[in-house]
Amino acid sequence: MGMQHTPLTMSRIISRGATIQPNSEIVTATEDGVRRQTYMETVQRSHQLANALCEAGIEIGDRVGTFMWNSSRHVEAYHATANMGVVLHTVNIRLSPVDLEYVINHADDKLMIVDADLLPILEQLQERIPWVERYVVAAEPGFEDWETTLPNTIDYEEFISGMSDEFVSPHIDENEALGLCYTSGTTGNPKGVEYEHRSQFLHTLAICMTDAMSLSATDTLCGIVPMFHAMGWGLPWAGLMLGCKQVLPHRFMSPDRLVDLIAQEQVTLSAGVPTIWQGIKAFLEQNPNGCDLSHLSRLTCGGSAPPESLVEWYWDELGVEMIQGWGMTETSPLGTLARRTSKLWHMDAAPSQLTQNSCKAGLLMPGLELDVFDEDFNRLPHDGETVGEILIRGPWICSEYYRDPQPSKFHKDWLITGDVGSIDPEEYLIIADRSKDLVKSGGEWISSVDLENHIVAMEGVRQACVVAQPHPKWDERPVALVVLDDSASVTVEEIASHCALKFAKWQLPDDVLFVDQIPLTSTGKLDKKNVRSQLEQDGYVLPDLR
Repeated sequence: MGMQHTPLTMSRIISRGATIQPNSEIVTATEDGVRRQTYMETVQRSHQLANALCEAGIEIGDRVGTFMWNSSRHVEAYHATANMGVVLHTVNIRLSPVDLEYVINHADDKLMIVDADLLPILEQLQERIPWVERYVVAAEPGFEDWETTLPNTIDYEEFISGMSDEFVSPHIDENEALGLCYTSGTTGNPKGVEYEHRSQFLHTLAICMTDAMSLSATDTLCGIVPMFHAMGWGLPWAGLMLGCKQVLPHRFMSPDRLVDLIAQEQVTLSAGVPTIWQGIKAFLEQNPNGCDLSHLSRLTCGGSAPPESLVEWYWDELGVEMIQGWGMTETSPLGTLARRTSKLWHMDAAPSQLTQNSCKAGLLMPGLELDVFDEDFNRLPHDGETVGEILIRGPWICSEYYRDPQPSKFHKDWLITGDVGSIDPEEYLIIADRSKDLVKSGGEWISSVDLENHIVAMEGVRQACVVAQPHPKWDERPVALVVLDDSASVTVEEIASHCALKFAKWQLPDDVLFVDQIPLTSTGKLDKKNVRSQLEQDGYVLPDLR
């Protein structure tokens, strides 16, 4: 008992950046340029927001939803709710209407902060999300004259106007909830993961390590990964703690605009899914002399494994290290990272060997335990060849889902990740496959099972099987194989229209193939491995690649 037991609450570290780097900037992209504010202004405005939320009746433990792009106002919401002991529910703006309705109601969001350009999406749901008592509308330039049919709305600036820019954080237990994120693409309804103050405090420290993202106050960070994806991979918290300059793209996600932001703001580190980096690579190849990216030193890539050719290109052409990471919403999300020189004995290794290691899922973060197991939960050898179920545990790993314990997703105190893979002799994790055959498109999960069940519900459809097919831009896209009843005349267009009733446009199958039968395993399940193999043997190509 020789040390003080200071609670590990986020309120203790998120104002540090403004204290030590008060003039460091948070830059938000706008239609015609950028909008700038200092860290000190950001913290003062977050205190105004906290006081406004208190006056609106928001109390410790209440859920406040954000329906927003990456912006300084979104950062203010992170800071304000953490100081208040309020749970921030970062709602994925890309979910289908059905899933949006579910997560907002399941979370019991009491108030929502929404970007003005996203109002039409929530207007479609206004009769179906009765628990939301108030909407605070954040308007960037060009949207100041917003109008909406949503009830009880107020402009963000009016909401915080006149509020004190000082706020004293109440006592918060370190094990209390800080944030709430829902997984996408899982079987059935999205699953909620509740982040705690203690877990995110430790996660924030971990991602700043030299052997992780090597993030410091001297960096300029461009978080392209949405702040509604596993709380922006924890980067908003790290930025607030360090006081490093942050560059936030809002809705302006085209490769040319991102490249311009990275160049003009002299970004040193950026984070996003492979689709982003593939798009930027294509733009730079077409415009080789257009931008000065000499300040950029590293890119963090997550969501799915980047192609080896992509990792090589960034290193060879730009001298930029692509840091591959593995994790999931349930792991906050950082589980492993693969640095190009993360093993000392690789310093003199051939470039190809360094690239190969960079493309692996990486090495485990300190404080976590991870291993591969057989079906009886026996540990498997770390030989890089023996494949098993990947399980993980640690202080920022989910122990149960929010209001939906899902005991089958856990083994004792281990999280069953749903991924399968191996660990090589140098302790690199290698992802082999996804045990639930999820499709990962542009960094987002698509549930093949949910699509199949929805298609089979159509009259005239006997059987359906959805598998992933490789795509150079989106990583994977879903393709549906359908067996019809005798004499049925269901069309591709009818299946597409039927799926659109439940699923977002990006979740719809890219192609529908009518077949006489679908191969089954010995236990009567759809043999998706066989289906994928047969499509490859037949030389199948997605429609937009033909």
